[in-house]
Amino acid sequence: MKAHYSVGFKSDGKITALHLDLLIDAGISEDLSPIIPSGVISALKKYNWGSLSFDIKLCKTNNTSKSTMRAPGDTQGSLIAEAIIEHVASVLSLDANHVREMNFHTYDSLLLFYPASAGEESTYTLHSIFNRLALTSSYRHRADTVKQFNICNKWRKRGISCVPLIFNVSPRPAPGRVSVLEDGSIVVQVGGIEIGQGLWTKVQQMTAFALGQLWPEGCEGLLERVRVLQADTLNLIQSGVTGGSSTSESSCAATLQACKLLISRLNPIMNKLRLQSATVSWDNLISQASQENVNLSASVYWVPEQGSNSYLNYGAGISEVEIDLITGAITILRSDLVYDCGMSLNPAVDLGQIEGSFIQGVGFFIYEEHETNSDGLVVSSSTWDYKIPSVDTIPKQFNVELLNTGYHKNRVLSSKASGEPAVVLASSVHCALREAIRAARKDFSYNTESGTSPLIFQLNVPAPMTVVKELCGFDIVEKYLKNLSAHETAS
Repeated sequence: MKAHYSVGFKSDGKITALHLDLLIDAGISEDLSPIIPSGVISALKKYNWGSLSFDIKLCKTNNTSKSTMRAPGDTQGSLIAEAIIEHVASVLSLDANHVREMNFHTYDSLLLFYPASAGEESTYTLHSIFNRLALTSSYRHRADTVKQFNICNKWRKRGISCVPLIFNVSPRPAPGRVSVLEDGSIVVQVGGIEIGQGLWTKVQQMTAFALGQLWPEGCEGLLERVRVLQADTLNLIQSGVTGGSSTSESSCAATLQACKLLISRLNPIMNKLRLQSATVSWDNLISQASQENVNLSASVYWVPEQGSNSYLNYGAGISEVEIDLITGAITILRSDLVYDCGMSLNPAVDLGQIEGSFIQGVGFFIYEEHETNSDGLVVSSSTWDYKIPSVDTIPKQFNVELLNTGYHKNRVLSSKASGEPAVVLASSVHCALREAIRAARKDFSYNTESGTSPLIFQLNVPAPMTVVKELCGFDIVEKYLKNLSAHETAS
């Protein structure tokens, strides 16, 4: 992917216009490349650019086709947005966070950029999240400390950056079936696949929550009777794809709807039994319903209503990094995230999803370098060459806060998605790395190309230690060996 942009802005950092030209390497076949442009633009629109235009082309090349992973398009679009913001800040010699806040949406501009997803004004929480994160993480104090550290240290530099998140989520229709067996156990089938995102845990809890009004002790004890079976395309059709972070939400909505059908069938039996006894056990209720030939299996196909088929997630992340100029080694000192989860269906699951997707994003932005040789063959085919985040590369201090924003009338029990959006927040690590490199280039400006400002440079993705060394001007040994090899080849 190659991005070229033209941006207009005022002296105070307010951006008035942006045009983006984007070339996407789709490889020899389209595969899933056609979905990338919409993600890029959706993420790019998290700032109010004033007048926004773009020209995106999918390019057929002789490279292998690219697949998609978490937050496809949104991850790249967010990085492009942050690169533009920091470029403007660098040209104007302004603090990047000042320029970010100058170009945050008002609710009116949010409606213009996200007309189908903006929701009500009370749900636009980005400003409060950004302010809360800056306060709880002591951002101002830490930024001053970073500057002082860079003054006092010649061979190690630090950077800190804070990035906002606006992520467009579109729940998809989903099937569901809830069946109560004669022994009182409950079997649930949903269209989504459990791939470690806590889908079945949330579905089990939703079942116990919904049917709990017929259980003598509420939800307590009922959860143990619920089990989720993996459905297939023969017994549960129209399941669609598991992805987009909305499968758990959609599956829970379908489960809730199926449970409501069962409750409507069981309520007359319950009322009749209560005339005979004040307390009716679950087993007696199911036994009586079975004797009266009540259908104890409910199948539904949940479809989002018009007002809830798309919504926005908000969040912000601050990361602080340190680099060793001689080796290029990168240390993530600390990351702080605040994330609007609505009213989480399961805070423990959502917290794990946010932490995991953030670390996955760190791999994308910093470590995971996909390399091929001149014949197009992959050379980074193992962990010896292809580095994923590990225990020594994750943030030394990692703080995540789920923001409970209360009632959302169009959400499933007021919840919001949590799986993919936090990948985008890992761009804060990339931006902090850029700030650290900028501090190094400011000290060693004689190593940069003549005629260009040392503070303006391009930091590609990923940005491993070899790239850090090169941009800081300390890839001297590598240059010498490269020149020596070229000289020997010529001889």
